[in-house]
Amino acid sequence: MKILIYGVTDAGYMAARFLSDKHDVSVLAENKQLPERFANLDVNFISGSGTDLTALEQANAAAMDLFVACSAVDEANIVACWTIKRIVDIETTCFVRTMELYQNLHLAGPQSRYRTAYDIDTVIWPEQLLTQDIFRIVSVPDAVDVKYFDRGNVKLFEYRIKEGSEILNRRIMDCTFPKQTLIVGITRENDLFIPQGSTVIELNDKVVFMGTGSALDLLTARFFKAEDAIKEVVVIGGGSVGFLLAQQLEAANLHVTIIEHDYERCTFLADKLKKSLVLHGDGTDLDLLENAGIAHADTTICVTDNDEKNLLCSLMTKQLSPCRIIARVGNANTAPLFDRVGIDVVVSPLRAALKDLLNRIQSREIDILALIEGGQGEVVKLTVPEDFQEQRVADLRFGARAIIGVVQRGWQIIVPHGETVIKAGDQLKIFTMASDVEAIGKMFGG
Repeated sequence: MKILIYGVTDAGYMAARFLSDKHDVSVLAENKQLPERFANLDVNFISGSGTDLTALEQANAAAMDLFVACSAVDEANIVACWTIKRIVDIETTCFVRTMELYQNLHLAGPQSRYRTAYDIDTVIWPEQLLTQDIFRIVSVPDAVDVKYFDRGNVKLFEYRIKEGSEILNRRIMDCTFPKQTLIVGITRENDLFIPQGSTVIELNDKVVFMGTGSALDLLTARFFKAEDAIKEVVVIGGGSVGFLLAQQLEAANLHVTIIEHDYERCTFLADKLKKSLVLHGDGTDLDLLENAGIAHADTTICVTDNDEKNLLCSLMTKQLSPCRIIARVGNANTAPLFDRVGIDVVVSPLRAALKDLLNRIQSREIDILALIEGGQGEVVKLTVPEDFQEQRVADLRFGARAIIGVVQRGWQIIVPHGETVIKAGDQLKIFTMASDVEAIGKMFGG
């Protein structure tokens, strides 16, 4: 596929890095040359603006299959998507940073009377996707990642193994988990791999479980149950993520304290939030943190738009409270540092957005449901073709690293074992390494 990316922002770099290995990627930006971090990527570069017809023609826009607008200016991204459609009827993806633009662009939905030939096909607001991820994690105490599929009938939970865990230093085959539950992945020292039955679970491993919703809930109750239910949450940063998150936490009947340094933003938050306590000040102020009751909080969420500040706020919170800490990181390269210094959960708006972007590019037979560990692993969904010959799971030869986590057959949800027979028409949810997605698709005719 030929892909044109407009913008050399963090989102532009993320898109180029993940796509350039398998696709013909060109980057368009106002810069005279590509920033240094793009140097190791196999991409073409065109200097110019995505809002300029001449620059788009120089970028050979007419030959492109997908246009991704992710410059630092939302309005430029929107106009660029409209402009390129004057040249070619191309699929467009537009990144935006504000709630107002996101909502306005969605007025032109498939059923809307406002829809025109120049509408943007996909609008991505990373902060909204990030908020959803954080809320799911908060709702499952002790989890470092949570994904829901099929309206919660299928779930994925990721837990860090701590001292005293019942499964620490045990082989997977020797552990007794609830039926309809599988371990599909383990992250050890920032490297994700698919384990075998003989794999020993070690201290600080992050173990990925997948199964039916009820089975995962039983797993949590037995092995990872928090001592007390979450009641008090402190949110540091009152931007879009902090505001949306506070609204959802309020709806879940949690007591929320939100700390924001900008006075005018505090006024907005106080007007819009019904129950949350809004404090004006800096999240790095020890006295303010103590007065905010950080010592009694169950969870602290650092979601300012500055990575260094989020890290500092997280480290200071660790000195004052034993609570679980969730921190936002914008630069994917610094995420391992957060993990290394003991931050419980690290989340990224760009990682949240990447899944939506990749789904625009994958073949129609494969859907990406979730990205694991910054895109090292993926949960993909595919339907077994009608000409597939029935086989037991034990007899399947993937030729790649993968585990079938769930088989959906009509209304029936099956967490398979070796004797489970895969049939034509089955819908599979497969956990695999990102580099092996294409091989999995080919095996099932995708």
